[in-house]
Amino acid sequence: MKWNSIVIKLGVVFILLFIVVIFPLGFSINKIFSGFFYNEVESQVDKLSTRYSRTITDIKDEKILNMFEMLADLTDHEIIIVDKNGEIVANSGLPSLPKGSKANIELLPSLKEKESVKIEIQDVTTKNRYLSIGKPIISNKEFLGGIFVLAPIDGIYLSLDRVRDMLILAGMGSIFLAIGFAFFFTRKLTTPLLEMEKATRDIAHGDLKTRVSVESKDEIGSLAKAINYLAVELDKYQTNRRQFFANISHELRTPLTYLGGYIKAIQQGLYQSDKERDQYLFIIENETERMTQLVNDLFELSKMEEGKLEFHFEDIDLCEVVQSSIEKTKLKSKEKGIEIFLKGDTNLPLANLDGLRTEQIVINLLENAIRYTEKGAITVRLWSERQKIKLSIEDTGLGIPEEDLPYLFERFYRVEKSRSRETGGTGLGLSIVKSLVVLQQGEIQVKSEVGKGTSFILSFPVVDYSQED
Repeated sequence: MKWNSIVIKLGVVFILLFIVVIFPLGFSINKIFSGFFYNEVESQVDKLSTRYSRTITDIKDEKILNMFEMLADLTDHEIIIVDKNGEIVANSGLPSLPKGSKANIELLPSLKEKESVKIEIQDVTTKNRYLSIGKPIISNKEFLGGIFVLAPIDGIYLSLDRVRDMLILAGMGSIFLAIGFAFFFTRKLTTPLLEMEKATRDIAHGDLKTRVSVESKDEIGSLAKAINYLAVELDKYQTNRRQFFANISHELRTPLTYLGGYIKAIQQGLYQSDKERDQYLFIIENETERMTQLVNDLFELSKMEEGKLEFHFEDIDLCEVVQSSIEKTKLKSKEKGIEIFLKGDTNLPLANLDGLRTEQIVINLLENAIRYTEKGAITVRLWSERQKIKLSIEDTGLGIPEEDLPYLFERFYRVEKSRSRETGGTGLGLSIVKSLVVLQQGEIQVKSEVGKGTSFILSFPVVDYSQED
């Protein structure tokens, strides 16, 4: 396992966070326990020392002193009584402080000021530790000395040490548990990520059939779905690209073959008359125009896909655009004996469109209808509906089979591939139309019935003047 892997990083972060929480918590618990025990003992000793100091009226009375020494055995608290000079006059059992010896002289000023004294002491002989609270002995407003009640605290420290050891043991156990949990959690988290990494590398190397198993509905599951979606789209793109290059090769190979053949025939004089030579030149001219149109269409599609096609939007009358388009295609329709009729409402609201691009759409659809209609007429209708301007171009051609309709706007797709040479189209016209419509916030639909004709229906949003200031 790499030291810079996400498993190590997440594990270390998780453990550090756990330590940051557990150690202050253990420290606080230790303080709470030690404070509780210590305060309990201190409170008890303070009450006893206060009560005893008020009971004593004469520190020279041996009976009273002996009584307190006996009382110490009963309460399990040692008692030391000193006179006003600091001399010990009673001792219930501390070997290091015998009767007649001097107590801590520094404590007497506080006792004389009627203040209590709290100290921790350790018996030199027994090594036992005590919490001592001293109270002044006062009779008739006269300072007689002081009484010290001592509570053994070795048991408290021993209990606190045990609590501390338990906290340390629990903390260490928790850390090891955290390490195990962190390892399990990070492995659980990173295993699908590693699978996704492998899948993306396989996809990058061309294996577009690779898929990631989606086992959860969280962000990781969403990422897995996104990778699978990417693989599907890349597979489609790869397939479309191969088909695109195959179509391009096919579309260019045929006119280039014609050009090469007829140019060679003219160069070698393989024609019978000037009329036949002119016919060869006419074919060369047509194929050259076809290739030029193909290159222009490809260039325009490329600019659309890259978002570099410029639009100049303005409020236009769609009826005027349609009338202009019909005029420009009238010559081609007359050559085939096909009439173009304009019907519907000519007084329509304005639409915010690029006039030239919209005209390009209409002309392309009209030429497409003329190209695939052998007899009959073409009807163009205009109307408004639900804040949209509608435009339909209906022909009486052969129609399009239902199974071909979903692919009609794909590049180089032809319903009748055998007629592609006769019609002279590049196979890109409808794809360009669809892109121009969508880029102008419009919609396009197609309806067709074999043997009756085809209808293209476009809709564009109406200019809403209520939104303007």
